Amino acid sequence: MKQQYFYYIVSFLTLSIFISCDKPEISKPIELTVSEGFKNPIGFYNNKPTFSWVLPVSENVKSQSAYQIVAASTPSLLPDNPDIWDSKKQVKNQSTWINYKGKPLQSRQKVYWQVRYWNQDKTASAWSAINTFELGLLNNKDWKAKWAGLDTAKDSIKGVRKFLMHRPQYLRKGFEVSKEVESARLYITAKGIFDVHLNGKNVSDDVMPPGWTPYNHRIETLTYDVTTLLETGKNAIAVALASGWHSGRISRGKALYENFASPKILCQLEITLKDGSKQIIISDESWKGTTNGPIRLAGIYDGETYDANLEIPNWSAANFNDATWQNTEIDAVVDSVKLAPKRHTTVKQKLLISNVEVVSVKENIAIFNLKQNMVGVPKVKVPMKKGDTLKIRFSEMLLSDGSFYTTNYRSAQSTDYYIAAADGIINYTPKFTFHGFQFVELSGFDKQAKPDSTWVQGLVQHSDFEVNGTFTSSHEKLNQLQSNITWGLRDNFFDVPTDCPQRDERLGWTGDAQVISPTAMFNFKTHAFWTAWLQSMRETQSEHKDGLIPFIIPDVLQNNNASSGWGDAGVIIPWDIYNITGDISVLQENYEMSKKWVGYYQSKAKNYISYVHSFADWLQPYPEKTGKIGNRGDTPKEFINTAYFAHSAHLLSKIASVLGKTEDEKKYKNLYKEIANAFENKFFDENGMFINTKQTQTSYLLAIHFNLLKPETKVKAQKHLLEVLKKADYHLGTGFLGTPILPKVLDDMGEIDLMYKILFKETYPSWFYSINQGATTMWERWNSFSKADGFNPQSMNSLNHYAYGAVGQWMYERIAGIASLAPGYKKIRIAPIPNKRLSSASASLNTSYGEVSSAWKIENKTFQLDVVIPPNTTAEVHIPLGNLEELLVNGSAIKENINIKLLNTDKESLVILVNSGTYKFQNKF
Repeated sequence: MKQQYFYYIVSFLTLSIFISCDKPEISKPIELTVSEGFKNPIGFYNNKPTFSWVLPVSENVKSQSAYQIVAASTPSLLPDNPDIWDSKKQVKNQSTWINYKGKPLQSRQKVYWQVRYWNQDKTASAWSAINTFELGLLNNKDWKAKWAGLDTAKDSIKGVRKFLMHRPQYLRKGFEVSKEVESARLYITAKGIFDVHLNGKNVSDDVMPPGWTPYNHRIETLTYDVTTLLETGKNAIAVALASGWHSGRISRGKALYENFASPKILCQLEITLKDGSKQIIISDESWKGTTNGPIRLAGIYDGETYDANLEIPNWSAANFNDATWQNTEIDAVVDSVKLAPKRHTTVKQKLLISNVEVVSVKENIAIFNLKQNMVGVPKVKVPMKKGDTLKIRFSEMLLSDGSFYTTNYRSAQSTDYYIAAADGIINYTPKFTFHGFQFVELSGFDKQAKPDSTWVQGLVQHSDFEVNGTFTSSHEKLNQLQSNITWGLRDNFFDVPTDCPQRDERLGWTGDAQVISPTAMFNFKTHAFWTAWLQSMRETQSEHKDGLIPFIIPDVLQNNNASSGWGDAGVIIPWDIYNITGDISVLQENYEMSKKWVGYYQSKAKNYISYVHSFADWLQPYPEKTGKIGNRGDTPKEFINTAYFAHSAHLLSKIASVLGKTEDEKKYKNLYKEIANAFENKFFDENGMFINTKQTQTSYLLAIHFNLLKPETKVKAQKHLLEVLKKADYHLGTGFLGTPILPKVLDDMGEIDLMYKILFKETYPSWFYSINQGATTMWERWNSFSKADGFNPQSMNSLNHYAYGAVGQWMYERIAGIASLAPGYKKIRIAPIPNKRLSSASASLNTSYGEVSSAWKIENKTFQLDVVIPPNTTAEVHIPLGNLEELLVNGSAIKENINIKLLNTDKESLVILVNSGTYKFQNKF
């Protein structure tokens, strides 16, 4: 009996082992992030973060059925004894934007967290790797430091247009650390821009931190881990400080930012020693400073002057003697200006351009072509003679005689100078300025030297986001258009979304931003970038009791005015972000701002027709009027005002619905209907024709896309739109507001071939026209330059403006075929529309759930579509040229694949529902 019992036990254990071996292993979640995509941040801004992760691509993982998050003060407590938060098992398929519900978190606190999930079969995964986030100083009261710096305003140095300029400051503080260091954090910011060193070593590679906010409301702070830079014994912290946005002429509003007060630094070094004791070094009156350093002047518009004769050897080292330097002046931290951790990434050097060509050499002047219109600074390596001055100029293009075209820089001098201290090769890179350029002109170098291409390189600088998507096709010019779009985004995302990077502007124009935000998010990971800028928008709006949102953010113009199509960025961009990412918090954060903006429209409306200021359809081609008034195009401003009034009210009703605000949803939906009714009655006749002397493409596009016409009128208006397009020989007749809407309207009308026809036009006005003239970025005007006629004579003529790049959204969504059917791409549409001008196109996109890709080609009368759908999502795949009998999926007939369900079929396409996975569709035509 005992022997038989033993046999049963052994058999049971053996069977259990076999079962456990056969049981598939479920891989751990990956790509853990907090809030808007941050990975293991320090100095983090959000003490109520959200959590997201991606399910691994695996045969065993199709979707998530539940999750558990744990958070602790030390990694040793995870996963079994979390002392900060245990979400417990949550039976939900949500893997993005999970709200933190643990203990209240404080400044400086470091949190360790990990997550696991249960797959579709309710099998638990392994725990993820342990991730962290460490909070910065969240409150003004956390700062013991004082604002410190020298009085540079008293020097009364006047620059362009008599604006006050400030000599850059060199500030330092020596101190001793008596014991071995366990950890150290440097909390720092500036009224100005800074470069910080500890013991002679760079603390970071940030470019012009802390960045640009409405400084009268908020100044961003940065946190650096400097543990390894400190030494036992003598130490020194050293900061170079310049005007930047805060105290430069770019901030040219009325008495803005303390009347261009002298720049100051705020610095707090907190050291934890191995014995557990603390030491703190703060900026105060004990710091020493001088303006007698090598950077003599520096400005965003005008460039930098560097005198190597005034270099201060070892000034940032611990053993430097600063006895002759001045003591700094100080200001207290005030409650009226919020000090808050930076909520998006700093500007960094992102690319190096070294494929440079020497264009011409004439006497002591050499011109170099970097072959790409870029933003950043040059890195020059040039032979010089002692005492000579190297002059470095910049241009986007050359005149027909080979000389520099700088008229479009207007008053921006955009020139750097380097004064040599000795004979020989100098190496110089400007620190406290940036330029927009493709060509560099050097003069003043050693006359005996022969310039070569190694003398100049381009350091491309922009906010530190990564590539989020890719697009390519079989058409060379379409690929160049994609390149021009992405370069335009790189070049104009310099801490804030700017209109242009080269002239005396470089401002955060809201209209440009709202039309480009979806395309930007396809191409780059700009979620945090946009939400940070929206905070600046909310702060600026708070200055206006009527809900006005100014033309630009930060609002350095301060002209107390707003424009339709521009201020609407406060409603449109949050809605775009939500739909692309699924992050509901952006709607919550900006809801009151959106309501106030619609209220501003209401306050300026009579019988639902709005009478606000408007830039209208900015830079529409062939306007009837000339000069500045012609820039506004031919669609009346009251038309555009009322259209956007209705659109923002409509979006606000949708946002209210998402947020569960049912009364507001009803209120704004009714408002939208009232405006739409008034709009149609005023601007359209019973035949659906725009009541205006000149018929414009944009008038029909806005009315149709914003759904402002009764169904029967809309059908008639669509026919008129086609007539207007035909009259233009299918060329663009749209400006900043009409252009992004054109592909969406034609798409909804089923006029895909017509959209392709317009897209592939080669002559003015068209997208390919600028490419045919040599453009490497998007232009401000459709006709900024032509090889035949030269440059557009108007002074406002940027060759690096991203608004017309908004067509990039359609390229991803319809040419390659990746679009969202539910917020955050929880449900995806793969619906490429081939065209005879293309034999292939492909795109990839990193969504909140992982990478999705679509790649199609036509070869030997076979349409092939390769698709990747990430875990925890589903997709509708539309196969054009549909023939169910001929369709193969991964080499087999459709009925043999259990992951696929046929939804419908017609003469033009098959629509198939698929789960996550990798698919190859093939169909004859």
